Amino acid sequence: MSEILFVTDFVCPYCIVAKEALLAAMEENGIHAKIRIQPLELTEEPNERVDTYHDEQRKSHYGILEAPAEELGLAVKFPPNVVPRPYTRLAFEGWYFAEDKGCGDRYADLVYRAYFIDEKDIGEISVLAELAETAGLDPQEFTQALTDGVYTAREKEAVRYSREVLKVEGVPTIYIDGKQAELSEYSKAEMARILREVAQ
Repeated sequence: MSEILFVTDFVCPYCIVAKEALLAAMEENGIHAKIRIQPLELTEEPNERVDTYHDEQRKSHYGILEAPAEELGLAVKFPPNVVPRPYTRLAFEGWYFAEDKGCGDRYADLVYRAYFIDEKDIGEISVLAELAETAGLDPQEFTQALTDGVYTAREKEAVRYSREVLKVEGVPTIYIDGKQAELSEYSKAEMARILREVAQ
């Protein structure tokens, strides 16, 4: 397989588990393919941000993720105590900056974990700049790029593409060589099965 398109938002708990499960399944099965992130903001500005931390109905739905997360060794909070849930436009703009510098995968991993494990507000430029520095990027250059909106148009077009062209209704949505994968468990075993089916 040549490419895996991963439609995601950094504040989606299903996304962090699915991505880690996918990576683990690929490694276990000796599969090498580029996972390309495709942004889809769950809450776009200026829509009102939601409080997922105190939403008991959401928490009950997230229960499906506990077993696969534990298997993957992810100490994820479902959901994290960050109220309200952050906007993610800046986090994605930061990802474009990191991607242009060859650090996109590392940066994305850090953003997911900062929110779901360390319970940091990834809507704040200062938090993102710290993550960028950890990823090996220049935090001043990173901050300036986000402040100047260097990647704003690119990010907004990507979100529009996800909604209007791909017509994605929920995240994660995964396309492997153009074919959409059907997800229900978000586990490593499920990802391995999907990968084998595509390979055949």
